Amino acid sequence: MLSGDQTVETVEQFTALLAAAVLVALISRRIGIPYTVALVVFGLGVAVFVPGSSVAISPDLVLLVLLPGLVFEASFQTDIDSLRRTFGGIAILAIPGVLISAAVVALALNLATGLSLDLAFVVGAMVSATDPVAVIATFKRLGAPRNLSTLVEGESLFNDGTAIVVFAIALRAVGGEVTAADAVSSFVLTLVVSFIIGAVAGFAASRVVATVDDHLIETTVSVLLAYGTYIIADTLHESGVIATVVAGITLGSYGRRRGMSERTQEAIDTVWEFLAFVMTAIIFLLVGLAISVGDIVDSAEAIIVGILAVLIGRALVTYGMLGGASRLVRRPSGGVPIGWLHVLFWAGLRGAVAVALALSLPEDLPQRAHLQTITFGIVLFTLIAQGGTISWVVRKVLGDPTPGTEAQATTGAA
Repeated sequence: MLSGDQTVETVEQFTALLAAAVLVALISRRIGIPYTVALVVFGLGVAVFVPGSSVAISPDLVLLVLLPGLVFEASFQTDIDSLRRTFGGIAILAIPGVLISAAVVALALNLATGLSLDLAFVVGAMVSATDPVAVIATFKRLGAPRNLSTLVEGESLFNDGTAIVVFAIALRAVGGEVTAADAVSSFVLTLVVSFIIGAVAGFAASRVVATVDDHLIETTVSVLLAYGTYIIADTLHESGVIATVVAGITLGSYGRRRGMSERTQEAIDTVWEFLAFVMTAIIFLLVGLAISVGDIVDSAEAIIVGILAVLIGRALVTYGMLGGASRLVRRPSGGVPIGWLHVLFWAGLRGAVAVALALSLPEDLPQRAHLQTITFGIVLFTLIAQGGTISWVVRKVLGDPTPGTEAQATTGAA
């Protein structure tokens, strides 16, 4: 339990973070950059220019408190019809896409820097998950096609869970505790069991909501579903992220139709929109505070190699796998528009999940600090360079998109 002084200190830190988040969000709106990027830069500035401001960030804070809420809110709001049309593309990006990205980063670090292949694969696993918060905010502001937004957001929802599973297997491989066959069977079993846990929890919550006509109780059920599903799956050593995503999609589609009143839908949407804003602000501020600029400079060579590998892996996945598969399956319509592939390539930001995984590395892992610094450097580049220019890329590629543009091109191709 927290002592009185610790409780006061925690409340003070939370209030300071919230105040900073509001200030940065207001300023970012004025200057026209994604507020998530502004939050990271602000956190970096505080860590550099305010001595003694470093914050000890527990990976559990990100993985057990912030991440379940964020993925549940996004999955609950997902348009199920758009998800059906884009699910093939999402599956490619979120499963083989993660594995390919991790492998490319691992091979590049091993060949260019001499980092052992098992440790290099740990880095690859940590930076294989995308974080689309800054991208989705830009899409909403510019009115990008709904199917394109669903592709980007759906990829992140599922590849967060995939990346965490791959990361766990990679850590076991460092200790020589897993064979290739074990890794494959563990990966597939975790995905299947986690999906089942999420679906069962989502259907159960939907049935409860259908029997209650009280928006406060129903909103509380949604919060219980988000965190309860994650905890159950995590306790069973399955993927809490995948289970929570499936539960959120189930409640947001089946639960809405089965008996959720309009007042309840508005209440849940409002509560989760607010929670998502607060959690997003805190998580990106913490990302900025967690990164040491001095350490990044010292590991610049490995970070540059990692950045190039991330971009190459992303290109292979988006243009090679997604673009190629979409044209094979839907030859008459041409598949995913080439302009969308350009946007998807540049939208592959890395963020909070990568930082949380890096912070969670075991204390006795060889070269732990070096692996963390490489990961932080890659995250910093993608958030600032890609996140800061995604608006320009969307405008350049899509022109002046307007809501409904998705009717002109679909992404069910892959």
